[in-house]
Amino acid sequence: MAELSIQEAMQQFLKHSRLKYGIQAVQIEEVWAEIMGATIAKYTDSIKITGTTLFISSTVAPLKNELLYQKETIIQRVNEALGEKVIKEVVIL
Repeated sequence: MAELSIQEAMQQFLKHSRLKYGIQAVQIEEVWAEIMGATIAKYTDSIKITGTTLFISSTVAPLKNELLYQKETIIQRVNEALGEKVIKEVVIL
């Protein structure tokens, strides 16, 4: 049997566990300001991942409009930050 580092063992465990989605949701909240910038993060009320959809909530109409135009960029940046293609759709609320 091959020896695994703790990191490799955890990655394999998470790959096959439902905990993976909860961890990814927390990760995206932690890096949202880095991904999208401090101004957007400041006016984002909430972000959450459900399945392969990222839900972004804001009460600022101009920001919502800007986010609508940046959906593909958001998908790319979030997937890059998570290290895999998790997000396939973005919904602005």
